[in-house]
Amino acid sequence: MKFFPMSARLFSKRSAVLTSLLALLVFCHAAVSAPLPAAPQLSADSYLLFDHRSGKVIASREPDKRIEPASLTKLMTAYIVSAELKRGSVTLEEPVMISAEAQAMEGSRMFIEQNTLVPLGDLLRGLIIQSGNDASVALAEHIAASELGFVDMMNRTADQLGMSSTNFANSSGLPHPDHYTTANDLAKISSAIIREHPETYQLYSEREFTYNDITQKNRNTLLWRDESVDGMKTGHTNSAGYCLVASAVRDDMRLISIVLGAGSDKARIADSQRLLNYGFRFFRTQRVFAAGEAISQTRVWMGAQDEVNLGVAEDIYLTLPRDAFDALDSQVEINEYVRAPMRIGQELGRSVIKLDNEIISDVPLLALQKVEQGGIFKRMRHSVQRFFQ
Repeated sequence: MKFFPMSARLFSKRSAVLTSLLALLVFCHAAVSAPLPAAPQLSADSYLLFDHRSGKVIASREPDKRIEPASLTKLMTAYIVSAELKRGSVTLEEPVMISAEAQAMEGSRMFIEQNTLVPLGDLLRGLIIQSGNDASVALAEHIAASELGFVDMMNRTADQLGMSSTNFANSSGLPHPDHYTTANDLAKISSAIIREHPETYQLYSEREFTYNDITQKNRNTLLWRDESVDGMKTGHTNSAGYCLVASAVRDDMRLISIVLGAGSDKARIADSQRLLNYGFRFFRTQRVFAAGEAISQTRVWMGAQDEVNLGVAEDIYLTLPRDAFDALDSQVEINEYVRAPMRIGQELGRSVIKLDNEIISDVPLLALQKVEQGGIFKRMRHSVQRFFQ
C-alpha cells in the first residue's frame, strides 16, 4: 500500500473534497479544550446510550447482560408486521379475525373481542401505543397462522439482524424461561425500525389511541416531558422490572437510550432523560463522507481513462465529544498499482481517521466509475512507463 497524507492526496488537482469534510477536519488545532464529564451512573440493571447513525456507544453498563425484555418484545413484533406491510403481503386496511386466545391474553390489552374483525392498522396501533398483549397475539396469528409460527419468524429475524444473544418464546413479552435479550441486541432492532420502517416508527410518537371506546395513553411519558423524544417502547413485568427504549432528535442528531430493570416507572423515565441529556450536551455527530461523492482520485494504468474517483458506499458518520472534531487527523491509503479493467465498487484503498493517534474510522475507498481496458498502444506505453518507474 502507498501511504498518502491527506494534504497530498485529498487536495490533488481534481479531487472533489466534501464541503462537510473541509469544515470538519481542521488540522494543527489545539487538543480538546474542555474535559469530558463521566457518563451518568444509573441504578438500572443494564443500560446503553448510542448514536443511531454512527452506532457509537456513548454510555453503557453491562450491555450484554441477559435480561427479560417484557413488552420491549413488541419491537420485534412490530418490525415483522412492518416488513410484511412493505412486502405487500398484508395491508393496514385488511380485517383480522380475533381468536379466543388473543382475547384471553392477560396483562396490558387493547380490549379486542373474540370473533370480531379488526383492521390490521388498529391492531398495530394497539400493539405500539397501548402495548396490547391481545394485539400481539392477533397480529402473530394473522401473519403466521399461529403464534408459534410467528415466534419462529421472530427468532430468524433476530439472527438476520445479528441479535446473537436473543431468543423469543412469544410475541408479547410475557415471562418465559427461554425469552431473553440484551441491551446491545435491543439497540439493533430499535435502530432497524427507525432506519427501515419510518412509516411505522411515526406511530411510536402518538400519545394515545382509542379503540372500542376505550382511550389509553402511551406509556412512554417522555413524549410529554421532552419534545425531542419521538419514541419508542416501554416494558414491565415483576421479574423484568421497568424498561424503556427511548429515541430523540436534537440538531439532526438521533440518540437511542435503553434502560432495563429500573425500580419504577419514575426511575426509568428519569434515567432515560439523564442519558439523553448527557449525550446531546457533550457529544456531536457529523457526516464525514457522503456516499457516492468523490473523496480522492488515483491514477489508473492500462485503462481507457487515466484516473478514477474514489469514494465510499454509504454515508459515514462519526460521534465524538463536541470539541474533538478539531483534533482529527485524516489520511488516505491507496493501492500502489491500480490497473484496468475496473468495476464500480472495486476497493482501491482506505480512508483512515485518527484522534490522538487512535484510529476511530477505517473505511474502504471504492471506485466510483467503471474503467475499461485501454487500447493496445496505450497499454504498451504504460508498460514502458511502469518499467522505468
